[in-house]
Amino acid sequence: MRALKIAATGMSAQQMRVEVISNNLANMNTTGYNARRAEFADLHYQQVARAGTVSAADGSVLPTGVQLGLGVRPTAVSVSLSQGALSQTGGDLDLAIEGQGYLEVTLPSGLSAYTRDGGLKRSADGQIVTSDGYPVVPDITIPSDTRSISVNADGEVYGYFADQVAPQLLGTFSLAGFANPKGLEAMGSNLFLETAGSGPALVGAPGEDGLGTVRQGYLEDSSVDAVREVTELIEAQRGYELNAKVITAADQMLSATTQVR
Repeated sequence: MRALKIAATGMSAQQMRVEVISNNLANMNTTGYNARRAEFADLHYQQVARAGTVSAADGSVLPTGVQLGLGVRPTAVSVSLSQGALSQTGGDLDLAIEGQGYLEVTLPSGLSAYTRDGGLKRSADGQIVTSDGYPVVPDITIPSDTRSISVNADGEVYGYFADQVAPQLLGTFSLAGFANPKGLEAMGSNLFLETAGSGPALVGAPGEDGLGTVRQGYLEDSSVDAVREVTELIEAQRGYELNAKVITAADQMLSATTQVR
C-alpha cells in the first residue's frame, strides 16, 4: 500500500511549510527580516511500464507507460529578497539600506558576518557596534565630545563639535554585495555568513557597483506580508488534513483486506 508512505511524505512537507510560515509570522517586527518560502519537488517514480517500450510482437509502442510517484520532498527554504518598508525613527545611528547590500560586522571569533539591521549603537569607547556589541566594518569611533553626527547617502559619517563650525569626517561605511544573496547562511540575530553558494563578499562604497545607499534616521521593516502568510497557513493546514485522510482511507482498505475470508 504505497499510499501510506506517499501521504506520510505529504504530511511531513506540509508540516515543514507550517514551520516556515510560523517563523515568518514570529519575525513580523524583526528589523530587516526577509520572508522565507518552503519549496518542494516530487520524489522519484517507479517505472512499471516505460513509455516508448515495445508492448507486443507486432512492434506496438506504449505511448505513455505507467509511472507511479512516490511522494514529495523538500528542496529548499528560499529567501524573498524584496525590501521592507522604511520606518522613520530619527535616531542618529539608525541606518536603512535602500537597495542591495549588507553591513559587515566582526564576530568575536574574528569571522565576518553580514546584516541589514541598521539599528546601530555606540559602545563605551565610542565605537559603532550592532545591538549585540559586534563592531561594524570599517571601525568608526565617535569622540566623546561629539555633539551630533550625520550620515549621508554615500555612508560618510560626519561629527559636529562645539568648538568647530565645519563638521569633521569620522569615517565611511562600506556595503557588501553577493552574487547570490539567497545562498547566505542565516545564523540568527539578523546575521548571515558567507557560503560557497553565496559567493565571496564584494565590498564597495554605497551607491556604487549596484549597491544601495544609506538612509540615516530610518530602519528597514520586515518584508513579511501577514495576510499572505495566514492564507498560506490555511492552505498548508488543509493540505495536511487531506494527506491525513488519505492515510485513514488506506488504513481502512488494509483493514478490509485482512477481513476477507
